[in-house]
Amino acid sequence: MTVAVPRPVAALPRVVGADLKVPLVTGQFVEYANLDHAASAPCLEQVRDAVDELLPWYASVHRGAGFASHVSTRVYGQARDAVRRFLGARAGDAVVFTRNTTDALNLLARALPRRTSVVLFDTDHHAALLPWRGPGVRRLRTPSSAAGAVLELDRALRACPEGPRLVVVTGASNVTGEVWPVAELAAVARRHGARVVLDAAQLAPHRPVDLKALDVDYAVLSGHKLYAPFGAGALVGRADWLRAAEPYLVGGGATALVTDHGDRLGVAWSAVPERHEAGSPNVVGAHALGVACDVLGRHWERTGAHERGLLARLRAGLATVPGVRELSLFGAEHDRVGVVSFVVGGQDAGYLAAALSAEHGIGVRDGAFCAHVAVHRLAAGQRALRASLGLGSTEEHVDRLVAALRSLVLEGPRVDYAQRDGRWEPAQDTRPLPPFLV
Repeated sequence: MTVAVPRPVAALPRVVGADLKVPLVTGQFVEYANLDHAASAPCLEQVRDAVDELLPWYASVHRGAGFASHVSTRVYGQARDAVRRFLGARAGDAVVFTRNTTDALNLLARALPRRTSVVLFDTDHHAALLPWRGPGVRRLRTPSSAAGAVLELDRALRACPEGPRLVVVTGASNVTGEVWPVAELAAVARRHGARVVLDAAQLAPHRPVDLKALDVDYAVLSGHKLYAPFGAGALVGRADWLRAAEPYLVGGGATALVTDHGDRLGVAWSAVPERHEAGSPNVVGAHALGVACDVLGRHWERTGAHERGLLARLRAGLATVPGVRELSLFGAEHDRVGVVSFVVGGQDAGYLAAALSAEHGIGVRDGAFCAHVAVHRLAAGQRALRASLGLGSTEEHVDRLVAALRSLVLEGPRVDYAQRDGRWEPAQDTRPLPPFLV
């Protein structure tokens, strides 16, 4: 008789600061409940260790004969390959390292052929909403269903003039966490001869992203949302528009040859991707991003189960707090990642966020989350609160948030608060700063 041996359950990747203690206005210290992963995720321990391992070898990339430079150049190339694998890029796709998603989308906007029609939805994050300028840009009002978004895009593309077309698609809303119908929107774009750029900043930390399977032309992401907060992001996708465009920035690395012609300089630009990576590359940031991609790519099943459980617990708990209303684009049952935004009737979001931090050691986001159109519309002009989950989140963090909100709504704060420079703070804030800031 053969006895099946159960497979060991892979542990979640650990984040730096998981045991961080923060001060309260009461004088106590508590474990920090980081529920602000959608803004910036903490660093993975594997990423920190990989950066520490690289630092003694850190040197210029592509520009030195020394052995350390050779090592750094190899690391930089391996990071490019890791990002390519993580996003399921095609063999001929370019991987251009940038500072972040905003930088990547601005780069692509600068590389568009003349008279390109750009179609996007007005509830996108500002990084996806603002880089596109000119009469060819059409901003669509987001409908109340994912199917409606597909139909609205089809109508918009039918009305576009002949010529190059680009559709900007959000993978997951940074306001509501709702997952957009990327493949369906891409199929519509294909029927009308349009290209698609996917803003994967909020989707990539939570779900696999595959450019080939989704049939999108470009994807952008940020390391600081992907557990690699070392100042790197990426634009990944078709190289032809990037090859034809002037460099995003000009300087060393973007130039293959500069010649003196007296009254002018002759410049031969580098090939893609170096063409759009002027200056000394951020090899440390690229390495961190590549390692994070490899680590997350090996743990999707475990991290997905972790997040789904916490998300259900969070939404069920918030529903029990008097006055809480969750924000949604497509309805409460729509698929979403671990991001929940909400308003609390009669309560100022900034004040609640300050009290959650000062009295309970909880970090959430308040405001409009660089998506002002979406938040103002969904929250009826109010500022909102956002709790976002990730690898550093626990059941205790979720339960603490729910209990703290209920206490603040029903009983009020324990200390007085005042506004300073537009932000709420304890009127007498005695919380000590960490030693490196003193």
